[in-house]
Amino acid sequence: MRNVLLMLYDGVKGLDVVGPVEVFSSANDVLAEHGKAPAYAITTGSLGAAAVRTSARMRLAPDIDLDGAPVADTLVAPGGCVPGELDLSLVAWLRANGARARRLVSVCTGAFVLAEAGFLAGRRATTHWQYCADLAELHPDVTVDAEPIFVRDGNIATSAGVTAGIDLALALVEDDLGRDVALAVARHLVVFLRRPGNQAQFSAQMSAQVAHRAPLRDVQRWIAEHPEADLAVTALARRAGLSPRHFTRAFTQEVGVAPGRYVDQVRLEAARLRLEDTDDSVGRIARACGYGTPEAMRRAFLRGLSVGPAEYRRRFTSTVAGQET
Repeated sequence: MRNVLLMLYDGVKGLDVVGPVEVFSSANDVLAEHGKAPAYAITTGSLGAAAVRTSARMRLAPDIDLDGAPVADTLVAPGGCVPGELDLSLVAWLRANGARARRLVSVCTGAFVLAEAGFLAGRRATTHWQYCADLAELHPDVTVDAEPIFVRDGNIATSAGVTAGIDLALALVEDDLGRDVALAVARHLVVFLRRPGNQAQFSAQMSAQVAHRAPLRDVQRWIAEHPEADLAVTALARRAGLSPRHFTRAFTQEVGVAPGRYVDQVRLEAARLRLEDTDDSVGRIARACGYGTPEAMRRAFLRGLSVGPAEYRRRFTSTVAGQET
C-alpha cells in the first residue's frame, strides 16, 4: 500500500487536488475489478487539520493534520499559491518532512512550494506556462522548462497547469502498476489522451497567434486542413498573393512564428493526432501529414517530442494497431 498525501491550504486549486485523487482512486477501482488489493491509501492534510477554501471558494475538509502525518510514499503539492506570497508555515513543514517521501510531486504553482523548500535546487522543473518566468526569476538555481506538461527529475516530478496533474498522476500509476492499469484508469475517467510528459503545453494552433489580415488567416487555415500539400514558403506566399519575402515578414510578425516553423508544428500535431486516433500505419500517416517517408516523420518526432512515432503510439494503446512501416 502506497500512501499518497496531498497538501491543502487556503487558495488551493480544487482540480489540482481532485484530479490526482481521482487517478489514484480509480487505479484502486481497476485493481478491485480484477480481484486485487488496493495500491493507494489517499489522504489530504492541512496545517492544524483546518478546513480550507479553494480558489473557487469551495470548502475542503482535510483528513488529517499535516503535523503528525504518516510518512508519504507520494507527497503532492497542488497549485493555487501566489508566487512570492507563499504560506511560510507550509513551506517550513515541507522542508522538514519532504525528504521522507519516496517522491515529491507538484501540480501547477505547487512547484513554488517545492522550490521555496529547497527541493528543486539544481533540478529541472516546470509549472503553469504563465508562471514559468516567475519561477526562473525567484529561483535561479532551478532549470525551468516551460514547454512540457510535466517533468520528472529523479524522485521529483512537477507538472504544468491544472489538467496536467492528471497526466502526471497517470504516469506515476504507470510506473507503479504498469501501462495496462494506467490506460484502464484513463478510459475510466474518460480522459481522451494520456499524454507523454514531453508533449508541449500548447498545441500548434493554441501557441500561435491568429493573423490579423484575411489572406494570412486563410493560409493558416489551409495549412491546418492540408498538411500533406506543398507548404513551402513560395507556395504559401502565392496563395496569400504576396512575394515570398513580404509573406515571410508579415506572417512572422502577425502569427509570432516563422512560416516554416509553423508548418513543422502543424504537421507534427496532425501526425500525433492520427497516431492517437487511428490504426493507420506510420507510412500512411507520414504521407498524409506531408513528411513523405516514415524516416522523415521519425526525425521530426525525435526533434519535437524526443520520442519516435512507434513509441508515441505505444503510450496510448495497450497493443499497437497497424504496421509500423
